[in-house]
Amino acid sequence: MPPYDPSAFPPFAVTVDLVVLTVRRDALCALAVRRGEAPFQGRWALPGGFVRADEDLSLAAARELVEETGLSAHDPSTPTQVQGAHLEQLATYGDPRRDPRMRVVSVAHLALAPDLPAPRAGGDASNARWAPVEELLASGGYGREGEQVAPLAFDHARILTDGVERAKSKIEYSSLATAFCTPEFTVGELRRVYEAVWGVALDPRNFHRKVTGTPGFLVPTGGTTTRQGGRPAQLFRAGGATLLNPPMLRPEV
Repeated sequence: MPPYDPSAFPPFAVTVDLVVLTVRRDALCALAVRRGEAPFQGRWALPGGFVRADEDLSLAAARELVEETGLSAHDPSTPTQVQGAHLEQLATYGDPRRDPRMRVVSVAHLALAPDLPAPRAGGDASNARWAPVEELLASGGYGREGEQVAPLAFDHARILTDGVERAKSKIEYSSLATAFCTPEFTVGELRRVYEAVWGVALDPRNFHRKVTGTPGFLVPTGGTTTRQGGRPAQLFRAGGATLLNPPMLRPEV
């Protein structure tokens, strides 16, 4: 049997792309960067970059997350960690034509975090901003005022769509919605997360009854807040449950 010859196989690169979601002004928003270099110079895209030779995929995604948002990935072993983002692998995209430079396989990751400040552009990104998901995925493309409207670069519209659907489905049966909240939050703030992600209005009383009656979902902190105005609202933190039983099924629209 002849020896293995790596040169007999075509080379290709690996990247990580990030679907970074947050809720801003009661709308589900994603981090978008305006590309400063070819290919697709001037087009909006998801943040990401090439995987270095000495790092694995999770480290590459965490590095890109820090570079693009200043956030570190949340470590489950330190539940009191502040400003940690939930980070998980989403899917792999390997269409041979997805990148005009060369064969590039992207391993996309989904990151969720509470209301985040204005992003800073880094790497080859000439600009960066939070944009409502529905605007980024509009059929005619996306562009800020005065810019030419165009679809997201590469296959990033598909990746973003997949990331949003992952978030929509996972908050039904897991406690993932709390990743959009600050460490202490009210039931009303959590309800607005569900409403923003699902794009529906929920009955406040029914929602309160469901989330407070689901074992391990929410734990009262003993404190209250008036940051929403009106009467003091009870503060909660995420409980230890990772799966919700019964699940929080999204309404049919």
